[in-house]
Amino acid sequence: MSEKRLSERRERFETDSQIEVARFYTPQDVPTSDSRCYQERLGFPGEYPFTRGVYPTMYRGRLWTMRQYAGFGSAEETNARYKYLISQGQTGLSVAFDLPTQMGYDSDHPRALGEVGKAGVAISSLRDFEILFDGIALEKVSVSMTINATAAILLAMHIALAERQGLSGDKLAGTTQNDILKEYIARKTYIFPPEFSMRLVTDIIAYCAEHLPRWNPISISGYHMREAGATAVQEIAFALANGIEYVKAVQARGLDVDRFASQLSFFFSCDNHFFEEIAKFRAARRLWAKIMRERFGAQKKESLMLRFHTQTAGSSLTAQQPMNNIIRTTLQALAAVLGGTQSLHTNSYDEALALPTEEAVRIALRTQQIIAEESGVADTIDPVGGSYYVEWLTDRLEEEAQRYIQKIDELGGMRRAIELGYVQREIEESAYRKQREIEEQKRLVVGVNIFTSDEQQHPKILKIAPEVIEKQIARLGEVRRARDGSRVREALERLRASARTDENLMPAILEAVRAYATVGEICDLLREEFGEYRERVTLS
Repeated sequence: MSEKRLSERRERFETDSQIEVARFYTPQDVPTSDSRCYQERLGFPGEYPFTRGVYPTMYRGRLWTMRQYAGFGSAEETNARYKYLISQGQTGLSVAFDLPTQMGYDSDHPRALGEVGKAGVAISSLRDFEILFDGIALEKVSVSMTINATAAILLAMHIALAERQGLSGDKLAGTTQNDILKEYIARKTYIFPPEFSMRLVTDIIAYCAEHLPRWNPISISGYHMREAGATAVQEIAFALANGIEYVKAVQARGLDVDRFASQLSFFFSCDNHFFEEIAKFRAARRLWAKIMRERFGAQKKESLMLRFHTQTAGSSLTAQQPMNNIIRTTLQALAAVLGGTQSLHTNSYDEALALPTEEAVRIALRTQQIIAEESGVADTIDPVGGSYYVEWLTDRLEEEAQRYIQKIDELGGMRRAIELGYVQREIEESAYRKQREIEEQKRLVVGVNIFTSDEQQHPKILKIAPEVIEKQIARLGEVRRARDGSRVREALERLRASARTDENLMPAILEAVRAYATVGEICDLLREEFGEYRERVTLS
């Protein structure tokens, strides 16, 4: 790129959300800089509206949970990776499941061919789950599961395994993603029509409110919409709009908002624009607190807190010059910490090429540990608070996100906005704009469209051996032969009967899982009762 082109590029500066950035900022740009309204607008850490953090001590009291998202091949291989990560200082497990598990198919189903163990660990029955956590005490580790359409089944497996370890529900800490609305928007690993999918989501939330007080039954996810091309503003707005939809659905089941709201959690991306990402987290906390208090009348302090997990931006990783991804991930992780995340996953440098190797995940984990132990950024709470730029940008992001939420309300709520294709179109347009900017060199990506090199970097690639798949399918056959067939049939018939009523399905699913009914068997039954969702294809 020529010096002239670089100069032209610098004539206008804006964030990822197309918010134009001024040359510098003064107190006149930030009403909150007036000491008389400082406490009212910003508050203090642990106080409404939680702009500066949800806890009064934040990282002075406890560091964020360090999670590395992991899962591949068989339960044995993933179990070995978990034990390695724990030995290296990881403080929370985060489970990636393969596509057949996410889509409700057993590993030996024809549609699972070629996908078993590829994008996550293969789990077909409770036996796989037992191996996955073999030698890991569930009461000592927080477990997050990225699972949506089949979330009720995998949560039931976690409960059943805990029972075998002699643990009651109040001892379990963790999260099921369980955010089905964003699947219809961006990620597409749905199975059932929206109405029944929402029933499953609310069943899990209601069940956890009664039986699993330390469990987050849902992680309302802006992350996947951001990965699909959403801007920072859209990520806040659409995630919170999904949150509003879930709160309304659970309230319609008869639960008081303060009975379950404290167990709701969120999941955000952290992308490359350092200050916009910090401001995004601050704006999201403030906006959610207002929504819960003003729209839903929540009274408990805990009900107003937006607690969230962050993952660095997978879409920012490049296959070209992959070692550059270490620097990208470091900056994104630092922004997440300065933004006040409760939990963090740092991507590995080789993830644009394949599932991460052991070396790559160790570097990713060390990135978090160096930020925590050597940088000093965790020594004081919200160290960027009061920055004229950060406070101005926080206000702007909140305002722009609020406009989107108002538009969605006018359309009839998030479910209706999704049915109309509004949310999908907004994200698609943002993704298209971003790609055009890269192609036209208006958005610079080091190693891709600037500072390129003919020299090729070839990191080691993790590959899934074919025998892993064969072993997984063989174990599934052994489970079917060894289990009590009559008990499985009885449990599945009880689930069918429950599905034809309005009762919570979690107890029946749990009983089926205890009997070693498989993911595919349970989902096939529910497909028979409620059908499968097929996205409408429209030609424009």
